[in-house]
Amino acid sequence: MTSAILSALNILTKPLGEVSVHDAQSSQQEALLAALRANRALLLGQLQSDGGFVEVKRMREQVMAGAHWFCSDTEDATWGFVQECLLLLITLAQHLSAELELFNQSPASSAPKPRTPEMAPPLPPDVLSVTQQKTLGAALQFVVSLGLSPYLAPGVGVPLSRRTAFGGMVEQLVRGRVVSAVGRRLLTTTNVLLQLAELTSLATLVFTRHLGDVMAALCQLGYRPHRADGCSTEEEKIQELSAEERRTCREALKSLLGKVYQPIVIKELLILQGGPKQSRPVGSSSGSSSRAALASAPAWLRRLCGQLLSERLMQPKGVQAVVRAILEGGTGGESDWRKCDGVARILVACPQQSASAESYYRQVCPQILDLLHFKDKLTAQQFQRVATRAALSMVQEKPSFAQQYLLAPLLAPFHHCTTASNDSHSLVAVEEWELTRCVEDVYKICVVGNSPSASLLKALEEVLPVIFTLFCFTKQNVSHLRAPCQEVLQWYLSHTETSAALSALRQLSGLQEQKNEVAADFHFIPGSDGGARLGCRDSCSDEDDALYEKLSGEQWRLECLMELQAQLKDSDLPGDFFLDLLQELTSWAAAEEEEEEEGGHELDVSAMTLLEVEQQLLGRAARRSQRLALLQVLAVMVECVQHTVLLRKNTQVVDFMVSLLQRACVGLDQTSGPSAGNPVESQTLSMGMGLVATLLSGPQLTAQDYSFMSRLLSPLETLSQKHPEVVVQELASNLRAVIATHGAYRPENLTATTAQDSKGTTPKPKNKSVPLKKQQKTQTKANDSQTDPRSAPLDTNTPSSTHTTHPVTSGGSAEGTSPKGGGRSPGSSDPSPPTKTFSDWLLEACDPDVPTRAFALRALTRMVQNRDPEAVQAQEKVLILFLENLEHEDSFIYLSAIQGLAALADSYPERILERLLKDFQHGPSLPTSDKDRSLETRLKMGEVLMRASRAMGELAPHLGRPLLANFLQGTRDVDQSVRASSLSNLGELCQRLDYALGPLAQELSSCLTALIKTEKEAEVRRAAVHVIALLLRGLSDKATQVLSDVLLDLYRALKWVVRSDPDEVAVLHAQLALEELDEVMRRFIFPEQKLEKKIVVLP
Repeated sequence: MTSAILSALNILTKPLGEVSVHDAQSSQQEALLAALRANRALLLGQLQSDGGFVEVKRMREQVMAGAHWFCSDTEDATWGFVQECLLLLITLAQHLSAELELFNQSPASSAPKPRTPEMAPPLPPDVLSVTQQKTLGAALQFVVSLGLSPYLAPGVGVPLSRRTAFGGMVEQLVRGRVVSAVGRRLLTTTNVLLQLAELTSLATLVFTRHLGDVMAALCQLGYRPHRADGCSTEEEKIQELSAEERRTCREALKSLLGKVYQPIVIKELLILQGGPKQSRPVGSSSGSSSRAALASAPAWLRRLCGQLLSERLMQPKGVQAVVRAILEGGTGGESDWRKCDGVARILVACPQQSASAESYYRQVCPQILDLLHFKDKLTAQQFQRVATRAALSMVQEKPSFAQQYLLAPLLAPFHHCTTASNDSHSLVAVEEWELTRCVEDVYKICVVGNSPSASLLKALEEVLPVIFTLFCFTKQNVSHLRAPCQEVLQWYLSHTETSAALSALRQLSGLQEQKNEVAADFHFIPGSDGGARLGCRDSCSDEDDALYEKLSGEQWRLECLMELQAQLKDSDLPGDFFLDLLQELTSWAAAEEEEEEEGGHELDVSAMTLLEVEQQLLGRAARRSQRLALLQVLAVMVECVQHTVLLRKNTQVVDFMVSLLQRACVGLDQTSGPSAGNPVESQTLSMGMGLVATLLSGPQLTAQDYSFMSRLLSPLETLSQKHPEVVVQELASNLRAVIATHGAYRPENLTATTAQDSKGTTPKPKNKSVPLKKQQKTQTKANDSQTDPRSAPLDTNTPSSTHTTHPVTSGGSAEGTSPKGGGRSPGSSDPSPPTKTFSDWLLEACDPDVPTRAFALRALTRMVQNRDPEAVQAQEKVLILFLENLEHEDSFIYLSAIQGLAALADSYPERILERLLKDFQHGPSLPTSDKDRSLETRLKMGEVLMRASRAMGELAPHLGRPLLANFLQGTRDVDQSVRASSLSNLGELCQRLDYALGPLAQELSSCLTALIKTEKEAEVRRAAVHVIALLLRGLSDKATQVLSDVLLDLYRALKWVVRSDPDEVAVLHAQLALEELDEVMRRFIFPEQKLEKKIVVLP
């Protein structure tokens, strides 16, 4: 039956045959009309004569009887053809509905054959073949082209003339006839198409190609206003739609828009909305613009489409639907970026149909944030662009709504970190996915969007301490959040105002009252996916541990902050922060002078209450704590940030010198004579003046430069008048004269005088306080930053340069000196090759000074390696000396002794190895040995033996037998560390024995297999598995020969570790060993093919 109905449709819609084209001179319209009449007459004839269409004829007559719109005697050939198509389509729909209902009601047992699991399920009766779908699609195209599109008002929908040239001819053919029942015909066609769409299989065919036409028809039928010009005829008034019919069309449109995929609906509504009002007429398109813009739609249709689009936007997931409708199918090119910006502007603008702006942004803002969370690469890129531009535009244009509905939800996890509490009794306050999503969203909006605004910077400032704390945490671990956190912090510091950035830096460094920090009882802990989460902090019962944790945490935060500043490229912020700290240091120095004056008089507590006394003492303690914090920040900043970042402009250098000279002037008014002490050393002051002289000797100094340097005039005048040293007075006077005259007066010996003063001025030995030491270090770093090549003599001759330490105080001891410091120790300060005698080195090897002894031991090692005659004769003394120093607690000493013993064992293996093996097996044998540290000495001896094993090379089969026996005995030692050390040495030795390992393979395999399966300590099991890996790696292709009898046992032991061992490290070692074995067996089974030519000489 279905095939018969579709055959009837095929007869009706098949192309005109060649026989029918009898008049070549006829126009296209006449030919089309003739074809329509001929196909219709042919169909009616077939229905009357062909017996195969009896059932089709019966159902068609039933449909015709119920169709009040059918007119059998119409003179309009096009409408008559459309009527026949509509009748057959309704017939098909009713038949498929009845068949589908029977199919759903019939039980499965009524099937002719029992169903098996391999059988495919039966197809429902509404499934059409490809040919049938093609026939049905042609019929629908005829119905829309002849019975729907021509009856749309001008500007409603896309006219046929815009689609194809043939469509324009069809449109002229239908519209050329005067028809009074336009609305009725349009309503009839639309109702039939909607009736077809009730079936799923037919709805797909209707809406995939003709959704826009159906929507345009419903809009015109339900919302087009009546003509108010009074020109309608009586017949037209009769044919007009009733109010009930218009209401039904509105409901049908609403239902249709709710059922169809929303991006497609939005796309069709945008097309229905038409182009702008100023769009050019259809016929006036130029040759260059072949693709004409959409025609302007009527005002009522534009308003209707705008309202419908607003409804689509404000419904759940409406923002995503709008974005998909406009951007779907894009390639990410320039045009797509412009579309993204356009969509963002649409989302920011509140539609007129919205009840209120607040309700609109309350619904849209969460959907904008959801656009940031897509995983598909191209989709995420486009959606991120839209969300970023929309968010930034909303922050700029609607700051109040953006703060409430966009920024607050965006930064909610960070705010939760500051307000977390233990009331919920949960171990995790903020989950990992929340923090990860929050950091990524902030990074996308701030860094990728890169459009700073006051509202955005203010909102980010509130959570900046949390982001910085998270950044410090990620620096201690491997986390994917480190880079985005760093980028967000740098973006904020680079784009905010300088005053706000300095305030943020002071807060993060602890110099300012901290607010919006992570809750006190919480801290960040590693997440399972490489992120972080906020969890409860474990309470520390030990006060010392708590204090150490606090101080180390503050130090780590400072180091992270300085590293963050060091990464700021082309920014003056690090230098401004450094100068701000120096200026504060100057004010603290002046305040300290006043406190010292007041400190001479004790507090008169008799006239004060206890509260006042407490406040006075607490105030002093707070000020001292603030000073210490300032000095700590300065010290860390000078150590971590390069001078090229701190002082990158001459103006910053001048500011630095102003701060330096002002601190030098502090206290000069209170001096009573040249012997009075100054808060800044004369040597550092001379270095600063040398820096000013170097700047003044520049070839191109402008008037603006001299104007900026005029700030130095006042402190230079004070120094030239009140400083106790004459040289400093003269230099300050000369510098002041050069600056005041803008270089007109310039002493010839200005730079030379500065260098001589820096070289000849020696600070008096005296005990200085900690702040002055930190200050001197800070000044020295800054002085080196701006010194050009012409001031090289000044740098090299100055005792206080960066690479030279401060002189040791008269009361100091040798404990503060080291080879890295300023103190010179015998042997450590002489970079030349050792020229002392052997006896001198023996004496220095007993020196109590650690650097001296270590250097002497290394010198003796070199002499042993070079076979020095005296060292060869006294090898027993050298051996005892190295053994004694092996027990030293300082790593510098015992590592040198280990190196010396390894050299002795390499040079004299027969005698030395025996002694070393005895000490390794039974402990140190010297009379002076500390028995309590015997285990530590045995482990050090194991390190010596491992180095000796590595140095044996090809002699390992000859010299390694005693070592192998001792190492195998060591695997049964009572201490787990000795067992692990023996196994480590065993692995190093076995991979060098080659074929000599063959007789010992069974014993070695039994030992390793037993340890792997029975040893309780994970460290020993790891070492045993590692021995197998080293053995296979060392033997390589020889493993199949040397270990042929035990290779299977070793393989089973490794597989047992992989399957059963609870230690992850042991499993990893086993996997590596299996990979080595796999490579060996692959090369054994599939040897490398070598292309060789063989020449055989025949007899």
